[in-house]
Amino acid sequence: MDFTAEQIERYSRHILLQDIGVEGQEKINKGKVLVIGAGGLGAPILLYLAAAGVGTLGIIDGDVVDLSNLQRQVIHFTPDVGRPKVESAKEKINKINPDVKVITHYEFFNADNAFEIIKDYDFVVDGTDSFPVKFLINDACVLAGKPFSHGGILRFDGQTLTHLPDTACYRCVFHSPPPPNVTPTCSQAGVLGAIAGMLGTIQAAEVLKFLTGTGDLLTNRLLTFNAKSMNFRTVKVKKNNQCPVCGERPAIIKLVESEQATCELKKK
Repeated sequence: MDFTAEQIERYSRHILLQDIGVEGQEKINKGKVLVIGAGGLGAPILLYLAAAGVGTLGIIDGDVVDLSNLQRQVIHFTPDVGRPKVESAKEKINKINPDVKVITHYEFFNADNAFEIIKDYDFVVDGTDSFPVKFLINDACVLAGKPFSHGGILRFDGQTLTHLPDTACYRCVFHSPPPPNVTPTCSQAGVLGAIAGMLGTIQAAEVLKFLTGTGDLLTNRLLTFNAKSMNFRTVKVKKNNQCPVCGERPAIIKLVESEQATCELKKK
């Protein structure tokens, strides 16, 4: 693609990077990324991917902006309260970077729409706050052969891993959702707002690394951190041959859903 003078200036700090350059920026501009959830994690993910010039950003979220969201969901502003999150997010993305094509899905991600929604994207980002949806995203991406980034936050903690075909998936590490009411939600236990930004920017970096082929992704590794101590830890994980979705004899061959409260993080 031929960059305009304005685009060269806009993306100049990427183009100057030896590991990205013009070719890497072209890959970013041609990339198609779906972000599931326009909340605490989705907000910084979308802002940074838009600023980087990802060509097509898909957003799926069936919720509206609530006043309690504004403490951490930085893509939404006070006048947006009551608006669909996908509309609020699209407006900010368009203001940051008019180069980006934004596709909105004002609905919740579920077993009925999962495959249809993810099929046209190069990479999927989990920015949700529900265990059942996280497992649904994992299963849909594994079955469809789509790479994705998992992320979860609670209180002062965050965790993330990246899955590519033939690497450990979310179920390889966390076999199944915990029973309802075992893990507290953010509305019960709280979450430090900045944690969403810390983890969301890590996930955005994983997307850009994937699109450009730069560096080492968080595959077969679970990154965890605690903001109170500022300790970061990377745990090696392995693809589980007995995994019910990506193992040698998968038991999950179609998508199923379960109910659970939102904004949860299973701590390992």
